[in-house]
Amino acid sequence: MRTVAEIGVDPARAQVHEQGWQSWSPSTGYALDAAPYRWVDKPHRISSYRYENSQGTDVFWGEGLLAVDPGDGSPVTLVAAASPLTEVPSIQAQVVGDKVVVSANGEVVVRTDTSVEAALTHWADDLVASLGLAAPRPAPTIWCSWYQYFTDVTESDVDSNLALMKTLDLPIDVVQVDDGYQAEIGDWLIPSGRFADVPGLFERIRSNGRRAGIWTAPFLVAENSRTFASHPEWLVRSSDGAPVSAGYNWHQNLYALDTTNPGARDYLRAVFSTFTSWGIDFHKTDFIYAAAIPGVRHEDVSPIEAYRSGVSLIREVIGSSYLLGCGAPQLPSIGLFDAMRVSPDIAPTYASFNGDASMPSQFGATLNGVSRAFQHGRFWVNDPDCVVARPEIERREEWAAHVSRYGGLRGSSDGLDQLDEWGLATTRRLLSEPVPRYFVQS
Repeated sequence: MRTVAEIGVDPARAQVHEQGWQSWSPSTGYALDAAPYRWVDKPHRISSYRYENSQGTDVFWGEGLLAVDPGDGSPVTLVAAASPLTEVPSIQAQVVGDKVVVSANGEVVVRTDTSVEAALTHWADDLVASLGLAAPRPAPTIWCSWYQYFTDVTESDVDSNLALMKTLDLPIDVVQVDDGYQAEIGDWLIPSGRFADVPGLFERIRSNGRRAGIWTAPFLVAENSRTFASHPEWLVRSSDGAPVSAGYNWHQNLYALDTTNPGARDYLRAVFSTFTSWGIDFHKTDFIYAAAIPGVRHEDVSPIEAYRSGVSLIREVIGSSYLLGCGAPQLPSIGLFDAMRVSPDIAPTYASFNGDASMPSQFGATLNGVSRAFQHGRFWVNDPDCVVARPEIERREEWAAHVSRYGGLRGSSDGLDQLDEWGLATTRRLLSEPVPRYFVQS
């Protein structure tokens, strides 16, 4: 780390604003005496925070973006990655007396502005202009199976909700089948026992006038999958040859697909080509942090290069289909996606698990959705996560208000037969109301 700025502050009023590594990583501002949100256990550190950083609570820590508001009326200082598509330095801020000392482990630019929001927005505008990025395409509205059925979803669950969309006259463009249609994480073309005819289901979705959408975690391979058993050579490895952990979920260990391995790349092509042949033109790619985990790969490239190569391959195969990222490194994803989840998952409950703001909760989703509002309309369409409006949802009115204010991609994820009068009316309104070009103006 080298020092890049020393900022005099009013210790009682100053704030440090962190931007985290990926979709789920907490991103918000803190008073100087506050303890920033950090990981609670190792599996969540791997899956929700930058793999190579421990991020203790004794310093503030941004991944490619960190701002300091001195609290005395003087300008806000923003420290940002100089080349965020290829290198995302870790940026630390430490309180030393009446100063905040900022250091970084890579090339950064230092700017000043009138507020944290203005600093982030103007930096994003300048980056978009320098890269020549086109304005993101408007997002379709979706229905997603996840938050009602989770991994227990069945083919008949999707069919019944497909029928209800027509009966209830809901403005839903895409029916997106989430996790549960596949046999295992990594075995995307092998159906689970709850799905008799996956291609036929997508054909029924299309014949009912909706677009077909699908969920994958394309860069994860679970230890119980056939892919793991058949192709261990496709995995990112440590220097001793063991596969690198990509976390723990679905009651099993997870590993990272090496997106530079020719066999793994051919597999990705086969999976997404098959999806295209099924008429699928909306893709939610999840847990994609895995492609950027450090380790030994077939090609000697940086983790960010490997990540962008994997996403670019998917884009090449699916063409103009709509591409949504989730669990995604934020800055390395610029220019690759139509829409981006900017927060952790929501949940039926407000509070996060064990106080870890990266875990599913309305609290964590709201925290990040506000902090990353500046990205919407610039890098992509912001996805704050789905509308859940059935009566059992805690604080459902507050969550609906957040989606209304910060929702670029609008999606419903209730079983439609579970909605009461308020839930149905709110879902219809949120799917129908216009989405502004920007949530934060320049």
